[in-house]
Amino acid sequence: MSAALIAVVLSLFSAVAYAAAAVAQERLAARSAGAGLLRLLASGAWWGSVLLNAGAALLHVVALKYGPLTVVQPLGALTLVAAVPLGARMAGRRVSAMEWRGTGFTLLGLGAILVTASGPAPDDVLSVPEALAVAGATAALIGTLSWPGSRPGLRHATASGVASGVASALTQTVTVAATDHTGPLLSMQVIGVAVLVAGFATGGLLLSQTAYRGGLGAPLAVVTLANPVAAAAIGTALLGERLQGGVLGVLLALAGAGCAAWGVVLLSRVAPQPAPEPSPAPDAEEHPVAAVLALDPGAATAVPRPTSEPGHLTPL
Repeated sequence: MSAALIAVVLSLFSAVAYAAAAVAQERLAARSAGAGLLRLLASGAWWGSVLLNAGAALLHVVALKYGPLTVVQPLGALTLVAAVPLGARMAGRRVSAMEWRGTGFTLLGLGAILVTASGPAPDDVLSVPEALAVAGATAALIGTLSWPGSRPGLRHATASGVASGVASALTQTVTVAATDHTGPLLSMQVIGVAVLVAGFATGGLLLSQTAYRGGLGAPLAVVTLANPVAAAAIGTALLGERLQGGVLGVLLALAGAGCAAWGVVLLSRVAPQPAPEPSPAPDAEEHPVAAVLALDPGAATAVPRPTSEPGHLTPL
């Protein structure tokens, strides 16, 4: 099996694992709306979603070992393709036409952005001061987007995507520094940046858990979009990366952003469908016969009917 094919297969498994984790988080959020962090930590289902996310991340890292970023990174968008029908299946319903359209527009726009942003692997990595500056700016942005007490929604999804994207960019610095044989394996740079990676990865997971309280499609689309955009912003600002294709590449990226935004709008219009509530019992004073039948269907054999003789009961 060729290295490129191995990368594709690993990326597909990674996307499915990410999708399963997102669906598990969304269902847990729907069941435990308003639950605190301690209650989540005590939930086996939540730790299951954590393991799925960790496994997906590991598969993604291994895929990058066998294939180029231009192949592996766009395949990560298949998470949205797998999660929308999987979430509908778990909820016992069909995927609506609007969900399919929203997913298609989001993936088309995200693909355009990734094509223009993808290029050869960068030779530079973040220094410790740059990593600290990125961490500080990201923490301030996340705090603004997820202000305590704000209603869970797309802002939390954006914050989750940004946190995960920054964690990915910082992971590259840890990987390069740890594999650089010219210095010690556990230098202060590696340890310090690794702590930042763990913090942002955990924050991204908790923020996505909050965002999924409003449904799955739109928050997951925003997370999937914000992640590579945040990583690309760091690459262009600090690592000397540039959009591919010059002016046409910039126009393609803008068109892709607009297309993806429209897809998110379509997905946000799909309201989650709650389980049907049981019908209330009829009021005994207004509907006495219906109330009796609701409590004892067998009572229908002796329902009073008006006859010529007062008090006479005519069986049905």
